[in-house]
Amino acid sequence: MSFFEKFAGSVASFANDSAKIVVKEVVKPTVSFANESAKTIAQEVINPTVSFFDSQIQRPRHVLEQQQILDSLQRSEGSHFPGDDYRPYDRKNWMANLTVEKLTMNKIVWPGTHDSATNEIGVPLISRPLAECQTLSIYEQLVLGARVLDIRVQENRQICHGILTSYNVDVVIEDVIRFLSETHSEIIILEIRTEYGHRDPPEFEAYLVGKLGPFLVQQDDNLLSKTVLEILPQRVICIWKPRESPKPCRGGLLWNSDHLKDNWTNTDLPWTKFQSNLKHLSEQQPISSRRFFYRVENTVTPQADNPVVWVKPVTDRIRNHARLFISQCVSKGCGDKLQILSTDFIEGDFVDACVGLTHARIQGKV
Repeated sequence: MSFFEKFAGSVASFANDSAKIVVKEVVKPTVSFANESAKTIAQEVINPTVSFFDSQIQRPRHVLEQQQILDSLQRSEGSHFPGDDYRPYDRKNWMANLTVEKLTMNKIVWPGTHDSATNEIGVPLISRPLAECQTLSIYEQLVLGARVLDIRVQENRQICHGILTSYNVDVVIEDVIRFLSETHSEIIILEIRTEYGHRDPPEFEAYLVGKLGPFLVQQDDNLLSKTVLEILPQRVICIWKPRESPKPCRGGLLWNSDHLKDNWTNTDLPWTKFQSNLKHLSEQQPISSRRFFYRVENTVTPQADNPVVWVKPVTDRIRNHARLFISQCVSKGCGDKLQILSTDFIEGDFVDACVGLTHARIQGKV
């Protein structure tokens, strides 16, 4: 073999080996990288985006389907229950008018408001619709008949809902005292808690006792078996729920989280919430066997992954079904377990429904 033939063979072999190296170390990794990148983009960008838009399309349909279930239940079974035709002639004094000598605490269906002090939260027309759960002031809610208040505070004693803030808690206390000064036999459950993600206001327990001392009902495990008359003249059951500070001691003037419980379901789907409320309530003991208050919230909550984030249009999906819920409680054997029923944007008919069932209990109809 000549020199040139050997040289040509060597060049060809080198070229072939180089091509293999290029394919192995450049082309294949590049193709592999491109494939992996495409998979990553599909998994982390395209699929979530498609899923997000699909959920935005499907969620209104799910909401509509669930509203139709509630509407159908309303038509087929109605919203009748013992006392459903009762209307207090004076909502401001509805407890007094039920006769405080006969009205025991375990017979009361307490009308409550959810996020009670949000009527001036945030900025009107901008951030307020995202957090406003009531349009009435605390005083106006009490006059309308609400008897359970849900107050959220942050470290500087301002009312808050998430990151949005409102007036100082002094406004709430002043409204409560004003109402108490105008009535004589109405008892209020005032729940005050540090909002999630915030720190406790300093020395807040002493503040509450200092402001409400003469009105405070002392913590008592036998309270629910007593009549309203036996509790008077004290009229405020104040439940303080700090996040970091020690909770109020047993037997003191303030009640702690052991005395007010609930099972909150975070959803914007009305039938899901309706069923969840019934399920959790059915698992409770009758009021006569309990030593704590149990709350059901007839509300649904805007979700971050949903295009509708204003409170009012979302909670309206369930808000008008309070009477249906009471009716279902009675028909399913939970009529003696319902104790506190809370709502967003409270109205008179909601109060009437709660007072009506209370009246029926006094009459021995439940």
